[in-house]
Amino acid sequence: MSNILIVDDDFNLRQSFENILAEEGHVVLSACTGEAGIEVIKKRIPDLVIMDIRLPGMNGLEAFRTIRDIDSKIPVIVMTAFGTTETAIEATKLGAFDYMLKPFEIPVMLNLIDQALEAGKFVRSKVEMDGYPAPGASEAIIGKHSLMQELYKAIGRVASTDATVLIRGESGTGKELVARAIYQHSLRVNKPFLVINCVAIPETLLESELFGYEKGAFTGAINRRVGKIEQAHGGTLFLDEIGDMPLSIQAKILRLLQERSIERLGGREPIPVDVRIIAATNRDLEAALTEGRFREDLYYRLKVVTLWLPPLRDRKSDVPLLAEYFLSRFAKGMNIENLGLPDEVKNILANYQWPGNVRELSNTIQKALIFNRGGPIRPEEISQALHGEGMKKDMADQSAMETIRQWMRQNLVSGMNENMFDYCMDHFASALISEALSITSGNRVRAAKLLGLSRPTLQSKIEKYKIKIETSIKNN
Repeated sequence: MSNILIVDDDFNLRQSFENILAEEGHVVLSACTGEAGIEVIKKRIPDLVIMDIRLPGMNGLEAFRTIRDIDSKIPVIVMTAFGTTETAIEATKLGAFDYMLKPFEIPVMLNLIDQALEAGKFVRSKVEMDGYPAPGASEAIIGKHSLMQELYKAIGRVASTDATVLIRGESGTGKELVARAIYQHSLRVNKPFLVINCVAIPETLLESELFGYEKGAFTGAINRRVGKIEQAHGGTLFLDEIGDMPLSIQAKILRLLQERSIERLGGREPIPVDVRIIAATNRDLEAALTEGRFREDLYYRLKVVTLWLPPLRDRKSDVPLLAEYFLSRFAKGMNIENLGLPDEVKNILANYQWPGNVRELSNTIQKALIFNRGGPIRPEEISQALHGEGMKKDMADQSAMETIRQWMRQNLVSGMNENMFDYCMDHFASALISEALSITSGNRVRAAKLLGLSRPTLQSKIEKYKIKIETSIKNN
């Protein structure tokens, strides 16, 4: 649940936001002027501000500057009609999270709200380091193993510099936490910190998301848009999963690192940018170089400082510490008494290989706590969390699976679709999402939790499979 402040002089628009966001589980605050919005912020710092640029009295740009002075880490989405686009772009350059043109589609705005809330949480959440975290720490890099001690020292040494950092390690080792720790201990801590996941954004959109575009750069580019790199000016840009970045975009990132400038799509003039790059990957970049999937010049530009995160199997002595931390954190969140982990359970955890690393351990503890019937977590609950129910299936499961198999056989034999694998996967994904939305009466937040997806990922799949959703809010 997040606190979201809406600042707009249009009563109907504020009311629509209140209704929609309340359904999504958020607490909505509202104000009709910039001055009133600032007074609300002084009394209660919100998690997000959504603000119109054109306001009576103090305009949105002036209000935004004041909000930045109060708390520079509050994400702000500015709204604008077509006639005031340049003002919105100026706000974005000054550090606004993004801007939205009126009228806008509800799903698009909700997706942007999710991104802004996630970014705000990412920046605000203090990452504890060095052994066991302080009580109440929401997120922490935990470990007393010598490999982790060296990591803490490396973070301390590189954080206060402007050096480009490449974070490497297997999936689930905590690369994002390390990036955030570097930022929080850097000289740019009060400047923007923006995250781009190079895998989550389709290749066709990634370039415009990073570099922005000029009006008329391509079909649908009806206004200029500032990219994430410009938005991060003066701050830090975290490029997650950079090993999967397309070669065409790698060339532009190389130019950014070499010349400290970019060009928007459709633009001709270089734009100076002061931004620190932190990148992360779980890929074998050396193999990618050999196969021609990653540029050699970019590889050497990125690895000014390389931090290696050890897999959990190489620091098994830290497993009990991590398990106790996750148990405490999840028990508190579920309002369940934390009775600790018996030695027998700790031994099971310490002897497991953890192919999914810290992320898998976190999920395992959470599942075990859900299965728990009171008292300390038992070995069988850990086993169930790790391995599920095993091979035993009741008759209903067998019958359902046989029905699915028959449907698949019919489609395979018919040969009606050349891309049969994608056809079947899309068919089941669409049905699964539809059922989750039906169970939750259309509540996307709850449906995402049921499916184990992030809210933005669910929204993108709803759009992909054309699952019916609400219509747009119009600007009156």
